[in-house]
Amino acid sequence: MVRPKDTEEVIGGVTESLPNALFRVQLDGGAEEILAYLAGKMRLHRIRVLVGDRVSLVLDSYGGRARIVRRL
Repeated sequence: MVRPKDTEEVIGGVTESLPNALFRVQLDGGAEEILAYLAGKMRLHRIRVLVGDRVSLVLDSYGGRARIVRRL
């Protein structure tokens, strides 16, 4: 998978599952809660994400949302 070099990858925990494969994720450090969606490869391979899971996120360069790229 090729990602631009300026993307920031962070770790967080899923706190709420929303419709349409959206999730509310609490970032490490407890600073903020962000809205995240599943990456295409995770949808393709039907990888499940449940409340309480630890996930790796790539933050959107514009802020506001993030993409879940890996389940830890």
